[in-house]
Amino acid sequence: MIAQLKKITLVSLLMALPLISLQPSLALQVTGLYSQQIPVINDGEAERNRAFKEALAAVVVKVSGDPRWLENPSIERAIAQAQNYVEATSYISESIQLPLEDNTASGDADTEQFYTAEQRIISVNFAAGLIDELLAEANIPVWDGNRPSVLVWMVLQSSSGDREFLTADSNPEIVKVMQDFALARGLPIIFPVLDFEDRRALTENIAWNLDEAAISGASARYGADSILAGRLHFTASGELVGLWQFQFQEEADVFDGFDSELQSYLYDPLNRITTRLAGYFAILPESIEGETIRLRIDGIKDLNAYSSLLNYVENLGLVDTVTTAEVDGERIELRLGLVGDTRQLYEQIALDRDLLPINNTLEDSSLSTLLHYRWTR
Repeated sequence: MIAQLKKITLVSLLMALPLISLQPSLALQVTGLYSQQIPVINDGEAERNRAFKEALAAVVVKVSGDPRWLENPSIERAIAQAQNYVEATSYISESIQLPLEDNTASGDADTEQFYTAEQRIISVNFAAGLIDELLAEANIPVWDGNRPSVLVWMVLQSSSGDREFLTADSNPEIVKVMQDFALARGLPIIFPVLDFEDRRALTENIAWNLDEAAISGASARYGADSILAGRLHFTASGELVGLWQFQFQEEADVFDGFDSELQSYLYDPLNRITTRLAGYFAILPESIEGETIRLRIDGIKDLNAYSSLLNYVENLGLVDTVTTAEVDGERIELRLGLVGDTRQLYEQIALDRDLLPINNTLEDSSLSTLLHYRWTR
């Protein structure tokens, strides 16, 4: 039953940050999966219901990680009755800049003129339990808020052949497009700071050639779970041509990029990798017979560490039940009832740094019965 699904605990969304340095942190927690803001033209009922439908569609995409589920008949019916899933709403207003209809009024045809207007926005919060139940009944996997980070390296080449790394200062439009996608899909993306250490480890030309080993080595300091490296050439005719490389789980997937519009050029690889990550980490509890495994933890030195460990384990999306099976000094053994399988739990724990594996490998036959870690928090 859907009661087996744990309510996702979320903290601050990090993907809308500028290009900054992050401590190695592997997975990032994503918030706002069950809420959405939608611009509206008034506070009327018809406009509110339209916003509810648009917001629910956006939430389904964020929680599942894949827009194709919007074509599911159960989801289509739910969106038509989106108000049934709404938990709370609020309105805000913000100032936006809009272009004047007649931009020649100033006498300078090359200078675009703007005016300030107030935009009304409705913030819609949906009931997480109802959304999870809807997805489970439609056999749609749920991707919880503990999501793998994506480090993005990008080299741009002008029509004259000059190459430079993507930065927020030189190419704010590209960064914003990528951050807008990340916000809409719940994808934690981070960017290199491109300081001396980065540039010594990876030059524009090496990155342009998508040297897998060099890119992986330069990325190690960031501790990201996956790496998206891309090259973008702006042709003299205005076309966007490039190549992408996605490193994940010690494999590199290389694919072409071609478009005439910047947003669609960037959204295509981002959608591709988001769908892949969601397919890897999202779980469908109703489709899997739950397993019971032992989790052996070393380094539990006091009651605070024990309490923190239990809180951590209980909030893993795959864990349904937790019982303490054995205590031996600084070692504790827990018995976990899962709503997935052991391999999925292993991968989920690998996203964090709170538990470091002790003799655990994916090839280890003992994974079917025991996972052994050291608590590091």
